Amino acid sequence: MTVTVNTVGGTGTPAPTITLTPVAATKVRELLAGRGTPGTGLRVGVRGGGCSGNSYFMEFCDAESPGDLVIDSNDVRLVVDARSAMLLGGTEVDYVEGLMGTGFKFNNPNVRHACACGESFSV
Repeated sequence: MTVTVNTVGGTGTPAPTITLTPVAATKVRELLAGRGTPGTGLRVGVRGGGCSGNSYFMEFCDAESPGDLVIDSNDVRLVVDARSAMLLGGTEVDYVEGLMGTGFKFNNPNVRHACACGESFSV
């Protein structure tokens, strides 16, 4: 697994690492190619909300903002804002297919409580 971390307008301090599994990276690359923007990154983050206080989000990202972390994980450019990076440090994002559902799954070691659906959490 390849992981490279850079900051955009950052302080140069070590950044928390967020990674994609090879399966998740393949799926992201497929989605980007299908969208016609294979060079675009993927913004991964945390927003307030959900039944446990925070919820994950993923969206296509054409450009970074000052203070963003840019992480290359398995040849996918992940963009993460500084607040989200603190909550997601050490997180691995996987892509699962199964009878109970298909989609991206966040394996976040910082979670203290998660809701039953797995989309909302608290730290």
